Amino acid sequence: MRILVVDDEESILVPLEFLLRKAGHEVVLARTGEEALKALDQEAFDLMVLDLMLPGLDGFAVLERAKALPQRPKVLVLTARGREADRAKALALGAEAFMAKPFATQDLLAQVERLAGR
Repeated sequence: MRILVVDDEESILVPLEFLLRKAGHEVVLARTGEEALKALDQEAFDLMVLDLMLPGLDGFAVLERAKALPQRPKVLVLTARGREADRAKALALGAEAFMAKPFATQDLLAQVERLAGR
């Protein structure tokens, strides 16, 4: 599966990239909302793992703009913003799943596999 991981924290990006590659996925990284939208315009992804708190365009804005894409990937929101209102808003904007940081790696992999339809 091709996965776009969007987060501005290297301490999250690097381990996520390693974990997902080890699980057999192709991974592309984006550190801002703008980078994410550019990647989505240029390539097709099966899944986007998206943080809500990003510099510039936040994750909500990325979700909103991604809805209009002809090949919108499934979205797993992975964020430190774990409030119920944030979850509800992300799901209303089209996210298929929502996980709060900190997270267990096995839970994340289970969500990725679920979204992949496995």
